[in-house]
This record gives sequence, C-alpha cells and structure tokens, in this order.
Amino acid sequence: MKKFEAVKADRSNESWEILTSRQTELYGRSDDVRNEFARDYTRILHCLAYRRLKHKTQVFYNIGNDHICTRMEHVAHVESVSSTIAGALGLNTELTKAIAIGHDLGHAPFGHKCEIMIRNLSLEHLGKSFWHEQNGLRFVDKLELLEDEQMNFRNLDLTYAVRDGIISHCGEVNKNRLFPRTDYIDLDDFRNPGEYEACTWEGCVVKLADKIAYVGRDIEDAKRLHLLDESDYKTLEAFARHFKSDAVNTTVIINQLVSDICKNSSPENGICLSEEYAQYLNEIKRFNYERIYDNPRLKHFEEYASLVINSIFNELLAAYDEKELFASLRLREKDYPMLFSDFSSWLKKYVSEDILPDEVKAEAKRYLNEKIYGRLDDEKLFIQAIIDYISGMTDSYAIKIYNELITF
Repeated sequence: MKKFEAVKADRSNESWEILTSRQTELYGRSDDVRNEFARDYTRILHCLAYRRLKHKTQVFYNIGNDHICTRMEHVAHVESVSSTIAGALGLNTELTKAIAIGHDLGHAPFGHKCEIMIRNLSLEHLGKSFWHEQNGLRFVDKLELLEDEQMNFRNLDLTYAVRDGIISHCGEVNKNRLFPRTDYIDLDDFRNPGEYEACTWEGCVVKLADKIAYVGRDIEDAKRLHLLDESDYKTLEAFARHFKSDAVNTTVIINQLVSDICKNSSPENGICLSEEYAQYLNEIKRFNYERIYDNPRLKHFEEYASLVINSIFNELLAAYDEKELFASLRLREKDYPMLFSDFSSWLKKYVSEDILPDEVKAEAKRYLNEKIYGRLDDEKLFIQAIIDYISGMTDSYAIKIYNELITF
C-alpha cells in the first residue's frame, strides 16, 4: 500500500460526505461517469474565469512573447506537479487536479502587483482586504456561472474539498511539513492568506506544488527577458551544484523536489521536503524576490498597471446613481461604449430583477444564480461589483478599456 492510501479523500474516508458536500444541490446526470471531484474539474475547466487565465500575467507582462509564462501555464504546472506527487503517495489525483486548475482563478490582471493595488482600493473604500485566494473562492462561489441542460445559468456549486483547497493554497508562506486541519470550518472564516491549512492531504500537496511549480519557471522567464546579470548566473550555478546538475531550470527543480517530497512525506511527517531541500527551495525563492520580482526594471510596468486599474475604477465609480443606476451607465456609453456596455451586461446577472431595465427582464430569468448585489441601493455594493469586475479582467482587456478612456 502506498503511504497515504489509508487517509486519501475517497469513499473510505470518514469525512467523505463533508468533503463532497455542496452549498446547493447540483443537478445530476444519470449517465455521468465522473466522480464528484472530476465533475468539479470539468466545471472549472469550462468556466470563463479559467479561459481568461491565458491572458493574465504570471510575473512578466509580455503579451508579444509566446514563450513567457501566463497564469494558465502556471496552473497547468501546478496540476502536473501535484498529480505526480499525489499519485506516488496514494492520494486522490482527481481532487488535486480540481484544486490545482482552480487555485488561481482569483488572480487580478497584471500579477501580484495589481493584487496589491486592488487591495489598497478595497481597504480605502470598503474597509476590508483583498487577496487572491479569498477572491478565488468568491469567484467559484458567487461569480462564475455555467449554462445547464435547460439553458439556465447557475453558480458552479463546487464541493467543499475543492473550495477549501482554493482558499487555503497560499504558497507564499515558508512552511515545510504540512498537515491538514481536522475541523471543517465555514470557509468565509478565513481572514488572511495561509491562516488555515487545507482540510485534506490533497490540498496540502497542491499548496507545496504551487511553490515548486513557479520558482524555476520564473527564473527561465527572467533569463529569456535578459533580466539577470553575471553575478546572478554565478548564484544559479551554485544552486545547480546543490541539485547535482549543470542547470537550474523548471525540469531540474521539479524533478528533484518532487522526488524529495515523495521520499520524505508520510502521515507522521506530513507533506514535506527534507530539511536540505526545504532550505534550497527557500534560497531560490529569496533569489527570485531579490533579483526578479523586485527588479527595478519592472517599476515602469507597475506604474502603468496602477494607472490602468485606478483609471477604470474611478470612471466606473463616478457612474453610481442609487436610484437610476442603469440609466446612468447607459448615459455614459456615448463616451466609453465598450466599458459601460460590457460592465452593464455583466452586472445585470447579479442584481435583483426589479431594478433591471424592462428590455432585459425576460433574459434575466435564465440566470438562476445568487443575486449578490441585490438592489444596489448601497454604494459599497456597487464598489464591490467594480472590484469583482476589475479583478476578473485579463491584462489585454484592461489595457483595451484604458485605451478607450484616453482616446478621443
């Protein structure tokens, strides 16, 4: 028996009913061959937020270079790493795949720097923080919709285990030896990234796989963009000697660290690296932060991204009208047709039917999702809608909207 087979998330697990529970009952299909987690995987795969990951920055905004990692590519790497580890240890690979494919749906455009910009807007206007793990849970719970067999749109209604893996995946916390928590808390109780561990061993695997997947890939991109100098390459040569290799790249790092995790992890030790490799991983992360993520050459892009995001936010906020909101949005379409037409169309899915324009009320009956903004009779609800809308944008779409704002 593989080391974790007795504790994996399957029907033999005493918490199976909790792990596969959904917030509302999901419609069934009599001929469906998928299990609950495989069904979550395909629901995420088919949703619009997943499709947009291909045009979202991972670290470097470089839409003109096909070989620079995007958020979608990163998600594929995490899925591959976590599935390899889970398979070797005897865990449920269907669950790791579902968590991995959905773990970054809450990322804003322009990478982590934009996350900070939106956090600042949220703190200023709503008095609460913004972080992508929590936003990912919000997207799969409240915002993403799929059309059913009756051509009605519904929320994704994912299982507890997958939703838990998404909000608890924070890979920025330098912690080795991950153990799942034993209580099944309300996931809205998360207040900070990494506050709680995942409730499954599979969720712990994805969390560690997230770090393994990005460090080497980010180094490769930095090389491709000529961001590193001679001293940086000497540092990388030293790392390579640690890995008994001539190179430090994605394949070397992933191979060595995955093998080390599979060798050292057990239900007694947790999902972990050896102390030697945990130290190496932290050293590589430190190098990446100092020489890549905080590189001064990224400053101009960050300033531009801030201008784009804040301009869009301020333009939408200025349109708020408590009594005649959709009329106000329509009025502004003459100056900025793409922004206000697109935003109105998106917003109509999430508000009470009685405030909608008469011409869209019939179409609105197809949307059976939760109406999270109600009647929009509070400006803070409207601000939350703006933040939700912006955080779901791709880099290219945000730039297209900004160009509309500055074009006469």
